Amino acid sequence: MMTTATKRAATGALVGLALGDALGFPTEFNDVPSILAKCGPWREMALPTPAYVTDDTQMTLALGRGLTRAGERGVCGPERFAHFVRQEFVAWNVSPDNNRAPGATCIRACELLADEARPWRDASRMHSKGCGANMRVAPLGLVPRLDDDTRAGASQLQSALTHGHPTALAASDLTSYAVRLLAQGADPVGLVGRLRSYALEQRTHYREEWLGDLWTRSQDPSAEQFVARGWDECLAVLERLAAAVRDANPETDPCLATGDGWIAEEALATGLLCFLIFPDEPLTAIRRAACSSGDSDSLACLAGAFAGAHLGADAWPEEWAGRIEYRDELLDLGARWDA
Repeated sequence: MMTTATKRAATGALVGLALGDALGFPTEFNDVPSILAKCGPWREMALPTPAYVTDDTQMTLALGRGLTRAGERGVCGPERFAHFVRQEFVAWNVSPDNNRAPGATCIRACELLADEARPWRDASRMHSKGCGANMRVAPLGLVPRLDDDTRAGASQLQSALTHGHPTALAASDLTSYAVRLLAQGADPVGLVGRLRSYALEQRTHYREEWLGDLWTRSQDPSAEQFVARGWDECLAVLERLAAAVRDANPETDPCLATGDGWIAEEALATGLLCFLIFPDEPLTAIRRAACSSGDSDSLACLAGAFAGAHLGADAWPEEWAGRIEYRDELLDLGARWDA
């Protein structure tokens, strides 16, 4: 049986994420008939030339850089993690390469985070559960030697830097957990059940060490009720996902079953659905996600991350992987974590 290192799960997940992102970039905001008219049969969709990515991959790399810097001197604690990831998000926001239609929530939060005197919790957009937080969280499921409490806390904190809604926190936690399970060799057949069990266990667990008093900026009467609201929305979409997997029709727009993916819990569910329909066909999985009526680049990048974590670096043909934008940095991070 392959280990995480021998299958190079981190490299596979990062490259898959970027490939899905690039494949879905030209189809975002289009309905399925328009995509088919533009790209031809969805099972034959070609990687664009050049293979440009969106802010989804850019912010994944920013999180990866922040995580690497935070862990350089040993244990990655909450304040150190928040400090370095905050710096990387702010740097991304002012970069001239940040020209790929980034989300308004990320932009506004990063503008506020640039004021170093402002506590990061005051920059968090508490109303937003957009998918911008969980489409970038895969590195936390891939970096080695993170215990599960640290992975969960850091996943929620990186979300809260921009998206403070409890559903964004829970979906980010679930996304990195799914990546971790797949990288470690979990059977895709039982994945939804394991995610549901995890969500039930976490339902009223507020991670104060990582989030501080974030919850007080909501209208909820307690920290437990704050987080439960997010986990309950994720549990509801996991129920829809379980039913969709049972009755999956590969030729049907996946967004019809689990949502368009503009919001966090639907991005998780629909990205997972595309992967679970085709667990051993990674290109087909990201093509199905890219040919959808929803947030196609984010859905395909999540499907690619799940497929790459499951199958490893060899899942992706060199003709595609060799020309993805940011290839060198993706491979460098992947090799660091696979080692």
